[in-house]
Amino acid sequence: MTVSNANERVGGITLSTESNITTLPRRVLGQRLRELREERKMSRARAAQACEMGSQTLWRLESGRNSEIKKMVINALCDLYRASDTDRRVLLWLAQESRKDGWWQSYTDAIAPDFEMFFGLEQSASRVISWQSTLLPGLLQTPGYRRAMWEISTAQPGRPLDADREVDLIAKRQERIHDSENFTLEVLLSESVLRHRVGSDEVMADQLKRLIEVGNRPNVSIRIVPFNAPNHLGLTTKDFVYIEFPAHPNPALKEPPVVYVEGFTGALYLDKGDEVEQYLAAYADIHRVALSEHDTRSHIMAVAKEYGA
Repeated sequence: MTVSNANERVGGITLSTESNITTLPRRVLGQRLRELREERKMSRARAAQACEMGSQTLWRLESGRNSEIKKMVINALCDLYRASDTDRRVLLWLAQESRKDGWWQSYTDAIAPDFEMFFGLEQSASRVISWQSTLLPGLLQTPGYRRAMWEISTAQPGRPLDADREVDLIAKRQERIHDSENFTLEVLLSESVLRHRVGSDEVMADQLKRLIEVGNRPNVSIRIVPFNAPNHLGLTTKDFVYIEFPAHPNPALKEPPVVYVEGFTGALYLDKGDEVEQYLAAYADIHRVALSEHDTRSHIMAVAKEYGA
């Protein structure tokens, strides 16, 4: 791997041009450290002084720009912020991952059981695009649909055994949908998502009615790709979620987008420019063959009637 040591100054801030190094672990680590500090109502200067570091050093750490993250620094900040054992474990894991070129996250280790990684990115997003070919994304699921999914997943070793917690987490995630000024959701669904019977007829009927309701929101777009659609990249592309973050007054601090690809035993987070562009191209191609929002609502209503709605 070839890594450039060159740096570029933008707006008075030095930016690393090490494009081959993924920045996602550092960004998530910094975001969580900043949240813990703010929960303690502590200024950055005060926190830095307490841990015997410069305020600029802590700023770089919180903004995901410090590539040399030491375990002793993370432990010191966790002590200062009185972080929980879970938070400490996650932060130390992220510090370790930040030194790697690429990373896989097992659903049975570290962050994934509580879905903290994806949840944190989703909560910070200004725009989420989701392509799903089998099941509905969490932002659209009803409690009944989620519980039915949970019953299936209990057959998978290592899965959490608390259905109520999963349902609560889904509800918290869905609060973003109500922030129409700052959040946009665009969902492309294969028609098979409507046809897979997840739970009883009543569960499916309620779920499809929920899709119609949410799809009427001004910041939400739901479009179905019918079985008879022309060839498109969604046939070969795995399900994915594209996550875009808000603009920042200082362009140098704008967070680049992330693509999340979920598998049966692991989840892949991609943030390199060429990878992200490939998924945006896939989205555009799938969008090309999808039904309009109006036709999608009509299609969902027709299928809902089959379930007794």
